[in-house]
Amino acid sequence: MPVKTLYIIRHAKSSWEDPLLDDFARPLNDRGKRDAPRMAKRLKEKRVSPDLMVTSPARRALGTCKRMAEVLDYKEDKIKMDRGLYHANEENMLEVLRSIKDKHDAVMVFGHNPGLTGFVNALGKQQFDNVPTCGIAAFEIPINSWKDLDFGKGNLLFYDYPKKGKS
Repeated sequence: MPVKTLYIIRHAKSSWEDPLLDDFARPLNDRGKRDAPRMAKRLKEKRVSPDLMVTSPARRALGTCKRMAEVLDYKEDKIKMDRGLYHANEENMLEVLRSIKDKHDAVMVFGHNPGLTGFVNALGKQQFDNVPTCGIAAFEIPINSWKDLDFGKGNLLFYDYPKKGKS
């Protein structure tokens, strides 16, 4: 059975320094700028190599994606932005992913909570209270086509986040 691999990544920690800044324009804070490449290095150690990176165009999500792309040797001009991922709920995320071309077998998607945690929980058989900033949930999905992606079809490969393993 053919398999697609999906890496669901929440944007890294964002800055609340300017309370008047529009939510869409909020940048990464210093911790977020450090966490994104660090988490990408962990992916690289697992030999993760995405065919496609799709991100919410919000500044903090795009910034996370670009920092990870650099470490994973993924060309920045190949990053696909999809407005449908900005504050998407589970159904919106599913819709965006179902539109991916089938030539892509390993896809990374960057988004926001609370929809992202809900999507992760709906896709597999696990229940996480909250996917933290820069958290990654990787799934293997036994499908030929992204159009066949549905809730409950994902098998969790691994779950990682910046503070994992720290006490």
